[in-house]
Amino acid sequence: MRLNLFGILFLFFIAPKAQEKYPKDAFRAPLDIPLILAGTFGELRSNHFHSGIDIKTQRREGLPIRAIADGTVTRIKVSHWGYGKALYVAHPNGYTSVYAHLQKFGPEIEDFVKNAQYQKQSYEVELFPDYGELEVSKGTTIAYSGNTGGSSGPHLHFEIRSSVTEKPTNPLLYGYEIRDATNPTLLGLFGYPLSNDAVLNQSTKKVQLNFSKRPDGSFLADRVTAIGTIGFGFNGFDRQDMAANKNGVYAVKQLVNGKVYSEYDFETFSFGETRYINTLIDYEHFGKYGQRIQKCFKEPYNRLSIYKTLHNDGKINVKQGLSCNVELYISDVKGNEVKVIIPVDGKRELPQIGKETTNTNDFVFASKPNSFDLGAAKVYFPANTFYEDFPIHLEKGKDTITIHNNSVAAHRNFTISFDATGFTPEEKKQLFIARLDENLQPRHSKTYKRDGSFTTRTRALGTYTLVKDSVAPTIVPKNFKERQWLNNYRYLSVSITDDMSGINSYNAWLNGDWILMEYEPKTNTLTYNFDDKVSQDTQCELRIVVTDNVGNSSTFTSTFFRK
Repeated sequence: MRLNLFGILFLFFIAPKAQEKYPKDAFRAPLDIPLILAGTFGELRSNHFHSGIDIKTQRREGLPIRAIADGTVTRIKVSHWGYGKALYVAHPNGYTSVYAHLQKFGPEIEDFVKNAQYQKQSYEVELFPDYGELEVSKGTTIAYSGNTGGSSGPHLHFEIRSSVTEKPTNPLLYGYEIRDATNPTLLGLFGYPLSNDAVLNQSTKKVQLNFSKRPDGSFLADRVTAIGTIGFGFNGFDRQDMAANKNGVYAVKQLVNGKVYSEYDFETFSFGETRYINTLIDYEHFGKYGQRIQKCFKEPYNRLSIYKTLHNDGKINVKQGLSCNVELYISDVKGNEVKVIIPVDGKRELPQIGKETTNTNDFVFASKPNSFDLGAAKVYFPANTFYEDFPIHLEKGKDTITIHNNSVAAHRNFTISFDATGFTPEEKKQLFIARLDENLQPRHSKTYKRDGSFTTRTRALGTYTLVKDSVAPTIVPKNFKERQWLNNYRYLSVSITDDMSGINSYNAWLNGDWILMEYEPKTNTLTYNFDDKVSQDTQCELRIVVTDNVGNSSTFTSTFFRK
């Protein structure tokens, strides 16, 4: 009895260990409003895990962002995409907080950034202030919430990282209160025959399983018949109480006859491994249907460190005449949980559904470099571009080539080189390599031009071609007219667009002095803030030059007046 009691107490004390090792009272909230999430830590995104939480800002911009503790600014980055305007603050306790998609910075930091932007004559900057140069106090306003970069709506992307390793950790482990009494939602359940001799429900390829909800809230799958080595996967999401957003789950555990076969959670991960998300999900299914199935088994090429327990890599060996009971537990960071029961009978059946075959003579060996000549272009895959060997579908053409499809993930960049010897020097200036999207519309791929070839480096499989762009960008004023008085205007804005290769660069001058115009690609807008006070002249001569990705340029000039 003593031993049993000791075991129970031991489990009681170690169960919350992951949460207890993070300080619960060291940090305040980064916003003064209630914390409601639009995205969770570890959420499955395209080619990466979400490295923070997305906090709703009531569909508004300009809310004060507070320093969560005393610290010093160690990094500031301003970019058109990605995190947009982002701020990194190191704290004395060994953590760094990150605030992204900001509208603007607090006054002292904003002045620091503006000075650098004018010195470099560039909107995009990355700055590393000296330690202690920009100190902040807990609760002070260090920025204002926004929608810059790759954001799809106003919110604050917030992270807590180790200052030493830069590994992000789940911010909800630091004592932040999020109202959540809602269980995760199970959308789909899937079985995978994994060994060469495996058959599951008379199929040698993936099978979707039916399931039903029981009175106690758990789910029971229809009985599975199988032989050989099999695995399971699911797709689903989590919700917090105050939001309708479909967020990621926190932890997944798989048991077979009561023994833990696989267990992982999103307590932390490293940025160096995040692209291996493509091995956690069924990438082929994602490419076809846009749904992310999370595998409860680990592939041999999966190098993720998120696993807490693995037995036989989460794979289940099913033998003739033997049965087993598989349980999946899918939970959020608050401990709300969904239980799924999958009864499995070991029964050998003739397969009625076989794996699809690929009609191709070309094959990629993942551990070796691979080269292919497709006529119009040559393709080179460095070793370990892909996770596993596979037959690759290739199509040759005079000016267009096809490299498989989006059912396979590339972990590294590969090279496509088009022969450009047949074009005149003038034609070469206006050509670029483009990937055709699902609507056959060209999407610019950064093109390097040298000698008689055009080269691009990419991780996207699909159809590529050479496209000509002879049309310069357009520049149209948005909130002013020629020779208008702009006394009460706070800012000046113009619209810039390009119909083919896309905007590459822009610059603006006011009475001959370079001015900072902020570019928002999502709205195709350039904005100049009159608070910069570059010119004190009443008559102002504005000049803007915009260049696309093949070098076509447009110049816009205008005169306006301001006192």
